[in-house]
Amino acid sequence: MSVDGFTVETVISPGVVTQEPSGREGAPPARGPRPGLNGRAMNGSGPGGVGLGGLADVELEHLEFAVVDLETTGWSPDAAAITEIGAVRVRAAGSSGRGAVVRRGEFASLVNPGMPVPPGIAELTGITDWMLAAAPRLGAVLPGLLDFAGGCVLVAHNAPFDLGFLVAGCVDCGLAWPGFTVLDTVMLARHVMDPDEVPDCKLGTLAGFFGARTVPNHRALADARATADVLGWLIRRLTHRGIRTLRQLSTWPEVVA
Repeated sequence: MSVDGFTVETVISPGVVTQEPSGREGAPPARGPRPGLNGRAMNGSGPGGVGLGGLADVELEHLEFAVVDLETTGWSPDAAAITEIGAVRVRAAGSSGRGAVVRRGEFASLVNPGMPVPPGIAELTGITDWMLAAAPRLGAVLPGLLDFAGGCVLVAHNAPFDLGFLVAGCVDCGLAWPGFTVLDTVMLARHVMDPDEVPDCKLGTLAGFFGARTVPNHRALADARATADVLGWLIRRLTHRGIRTLRQLSTWPEVVA
């Protein structure tokens, strides 16, 4: 189908939602002051969120998670923009899954940031200005991501970074931020990994330790897939500790909110 001049191809779960550009949008609107993430100050101290709502007492293995990763032109949404979005919708495999997650669908799109990609970022990600020249602008991509993640717990590795860009993007595009319950796998790993197991909680380190099916490579969908696999193993460790719901997990507010 066509949305705002762009061809959108959708594959029902398990599958991939991709957006292939057939045109270019105009420049994004000027940015104004942004509210904090879900009403909280964007100080990087936690993933944010408006509360656990009806998901609080659902067992973790019965929840659906939308694991999201972004590539950007820089580190702050005030000075940089999104170049790629990847997301994987998963459910924990339960005690019989040996830590794996069941992938129920995927979402992926390049995004024209409306600015050049710095050489260092292009070298890190492999995403170039040429690749983004005909990509859709964020306003054509973001609604699809929000719809894809609807009803899920939103997950990211270092969630304040990704959510900072997503919330800023919603403001720029005139979209309401849905106020997802958010889980940060970096902070969760710091709670459940033993210090002698891994030297740090970087995504590549954890993916290697757990034998993730996808090696993270600074591309959004690959990193989201790796994060999803890491999430499955972290949930398994929580279960072994008797932590089975978001309400129990919320005693660590830097992990889930």
